[in-house]
Amino acid sequence: MIILVTGAAGPTGQAVSEYFRKNGDTVISVDKDDVDLLDREAVLDLAARVEREHGGVDGVVHLVGGWRGSGSFAETRLEDWNDLHDLLIRTLQHVSLAFEPLLRRSRDGRFVIVSAKAAGHPTAGGAAYAAAKAAAEAWTLSLADALRGTGSAAVILVVKALVNDAMRAAKPEAKFAGFTDVTDLARAIGGLYDRPAADLNGTRLDLTQ
Repeated sequence: MIILVTGAAGPTGQAVSEYFRKNGDTVISVDKDDVDLLDREAVLDLAARVEREHGGVDGVVHLVGGWRGSGSFAETRLEDWNDLHDLLIRTLQHVSLAFEPLLRRSRDGRFVIVSAKAAGHPTAGGAAYAAAKAAAEAWTLSLADALRGTGSAAVILVVKALVNDAMRAAKPEAKFAGFTDVTDLARAIGGLYDRPAADLNGTRLDLTQ
């Protein structure tokens, strides 16, 4: 399979890329140093290049993320919203719009984003983050509607937060209760190919349960 991973330089992207490579898939790892995902033309060029060089795509795992928060609702900085809009929404829009035609042609494609429990249960100090995650979910569900009836599916994976080995090493006393390890996330994404696209499309799968 041909798998595109955006936001691939971080621990989560590395774990997902490694999972698919170990399974013999071709992984196209993209980070901000490779392509500016805020530049729509650059993302369209990326999609055209993937199609030209690989004939299509079987998975798009969009892992571009970020977090901003405040001590209280009144202290929310709208500058944080601007940052999160670009990170969580605009990059998603560009990638999904560019790769939707390729996913429609795939016999078993998956488009995946990682959302957070906060999207459904916002806190006072996390207004900007929760709103951005909720918007990203709504956008992904619209993509799912566009993919309905094809061999592909758009799926939302929900976590409380993610944890990796470096975080554990930095805070050995921390419990990270309810966090999802990035290797478990990678396996969950890979497992999406074990279920029919029609059963998955437009679903919100909670990995915290």
